[in-house]
Amino acid sequence: MIVGLSGRLIAAVLPDLQLLARTARDLAPIVMVVTFFQLVVLRQPFPNLVDMLVGLVIVLFGLALFVRGLNMALFPIGEALAGAFARKGNVALLLLFAFGLGFGTTVAEPALIAVTEEAARIMAIEGVIVDEESVRRHYAVVLRYTVAGSVGTAILIGVLRILRGWSLPAIIISGYVTVVALTAFAPKWIVGIAYDSGGVTTSTVTVPLVTALGVGLAMATPGRNPMVDGFGLIAFASISPMIFLLIFGMVV
Repeated sequence: MIVGLSGRLIAAVLPDLQLLARTARDLAPIVMVVTFFQLVVLRQPFPNLVDMLVGLVIVLFGLALFVRGLNMALFPIGEALAGAFARKGNVALLLLFAFGLGFGTTVAEPALIAVTEEAARIMAIEGVIVDEESVRRHYAVVLRYTVAGSVGTAILIGVLRILRGWSLPAIIISGYVTVVALTAFAPKWIVGIAYDSGGVTTSTVTVPLVTALGVGLAMATPGRNPMVDGFGLIAFASISPMIFLLIFGMVV
């Protein structure tokens, strides 16, 4: 049994040749651009060429395994959970799950962790906060949890939109109008961070689960079209951090 399970695990984890070929094709443009500018424009050899080649192979297999993992686990479980909650008919539990999913995936987002830590470091250098390790760490955590709360709220609103049939363009336009209005009153030092936070929150961890949630919920809700109603949650998750951090800068 253990041997059979190990064989299935190896077969499931190891990417097939077609997947590796597609991943290599996706990586090819950036490799060609870097190679051209390094060898033709700068006319310099690659430093630590062997390490770079080994790293490129690791990236190739890592991306291929990541895509395989999304298709095996994250997309199916997101759709299954959304469908189960919809069939259960408990809106409160569904909304709680939506907020928790948005909050939890954002807190774990590596890109957000990196950006908030860098923001805290630069703020300390510029004198916005006290330049102490504990203060920088605390400020980075506050920024990260503020963004996570905003994404959780956005996913909750997105789920309500699917259930109630609200207009997606109207909500998105209203969100961007709010961002523009808040920008006029927010401190200058928070504006760039707020705008960047909208992009880093929709990355490797958040996007697959949130997309699966929207599609699964639209498929399980009578009268909803997965193509029309199942997508759009990621747009909410991009706008809400900008709004929350602009308000954060004005208040805190």
